[in-house]
Amino acid sequence: MKPLPRVNLDDKIFTLKYYVDEDYAHLRIRDEAVCQRCPTRPCLSFCPAGVYRLDRSGGITVSYQACVECGSCRVACPYANIEWSYPRGGFGVAYKFG
Repeated sequence: MKPLPRVNLDDKIFTLKYYVDEDYAHLRIRDEAVCQRCPTRPCLSFCPAGVYRLDRSGGITVSYQACVECGSCRVACPYANIEWSYPRGGFGVAYKFG
């Protein structure tokens, strides 16, 4: 049996279309101090779209505009420190194939 070809996640994410709501962030970090104490910071590695990144001061920047709405960050945070909801109607990610 022939193995399946590898899929590059970045290539797939590139095909998505986003309708960004500039007035309402549908996800955010509840308490930055909790993130500072977290030794593993799983949100930096679990998000397939790379929404969470370390900034120069060691804090976490949330680029909600690139969220693919999978909810993995909410599940992966051991402290339930991520507030996640679906974007308001008409906003968010639009998948090419449904």
